[in-house]
Amino acid sequence: MTTTTPLRRTPLYDLHVAAGAKIVDFAGWQMPVQYAGLIEEHRAVRTAAGLFDVCHMGEVRVAGPGAEAFLQRLTPNDVAKLAIGRAHYSALLTPEGTFIDDLLVYRLGAAEFMLVVNAANAAGDLAWILAQPHPDCEVTDLSDETALLAIQGPRALAIVASLAASDPGALKAYGFAHGEVAGVPALISRTGYTGEDGFELYVAPAAAPGLWERLMAAGKEHGLVPAGLGARDTLRLEAGMALYGHEIDRTITPFEAGLDWVVKLDKGEFLGRETLQRQKAEGISRRLVGFEVSGRGIARQGHLFRHDGAGGGGDERHLLADARARPRDGLPAGRAGDSGDRDRDRRPGAGATRSGSAAPVLSARALIPATGARIRGARTRRVPSRDPGRRPHPEQGDPACTRKSTVTRATTSG
Repeated sequence: MTTTTPLRRTPLYDLHVAAGAKIVDFAGWQMPVQYAGLIEEHRAVRTAAGLFDVCHMGEVRVAGPGAEAFLQRLTPNDVAKLAIGRAHYSALLTPEGTFIDDLLVYRLGAAEFMLVVNAANAAGDLAWILAQPHPDCEVTDLSDETALLAIQGPRALAIVASLAASDPGALKAYGFAHGEVAGVPALISRTGYTGEDGFELYVAPAAAPGLWERLMAAGKEHGLVPAGLGARDTLRLEAGMALYGHEIDRTITPFEAGLDWVVKLDKGEFLGRETLQRQKAEGISRRLVGFEVSGRGIARQGHLFRHDGAGGGGDERHLLADARARPRDGLPAGRAGDSGDRDRDRRPGAGATRSGSAAPVLSARALIPATGARIRGARTRRVPSRDPGRRPHPEQGDPACTRKSTVTRATTSG
């Protein structure tokens, strides 16, 4: 006899149902995938603001005299350089240097940190962390006592500022502070997963519904809409941000994924360092790139595509790591922060046909040989990185964000 684990609900579930959201099973949670529609929500975040329920994310506290040393060994980014009140993007890696998950690390105090991990991996991440030697520090799961709301878009600052007790505009990208929003105690973080400016608000679960309603009311005049996981996915892919289980997993390293800027080989020992040192010295044999597909054919995740083999080696076939039809025609980048053409198309209604219906363009990313081979019928070009002050993303303040990323245009054969 098999038993089925009941799906979990966030504190905001009833509000989603009342708003007419389409609810789906996601990582064991009943989550809103869309409200009025993915395209409308996507465009609202790019032009005004969207409010997301991300209460399903996992939060882990690491505290004690040995906390910094433990996280230095556990993650590839340099925790020692993380100031109190700052967060950075990092990863959990296998001893072979491949991804267990990607995550954010918040430095709450001199010897206190919070890790924010993906919902689908939360239980496994916690088990992995606890299995590693962690002397002189305690590891505590905060997930059940933490709710997380994300408000994203160019009007997000104005909306949060209208309700906050202190000026959220004083926070720099990937900075955070404890404060109040609509009278609710919150950890206010200038972070997000959409490629837009915005805030993630960590609050007590009981306070989440009231805060959601206050934000929606305050945001009405600014064009704020509730947004589901569908728009969150197209937004992050368009911005070149990786998602575990798609662009990154246990088969790919940060160097292959174009996330080498999170790897600090000179900081000392950490899990996966030996493999990554070798890749750094010898070079990678494959790399993750972003490309846009034009033509009548629709590519999907897991579909094969062809490119001309390097050195006249003939055609080679590769699987798409991820693919989404999206409502705008900015190019996705190979990694976060490099989608240089997106600002040219920030106007409302971009990507619409003459009849006003959506004309999605495919965003996709795939692993291809790192030898400069071309995709059949396509050309590659270099895309300048965005102004890092324009929006928060993991590379802000990192010299790596000034580098270029390859984006390929490919034509499907139908």
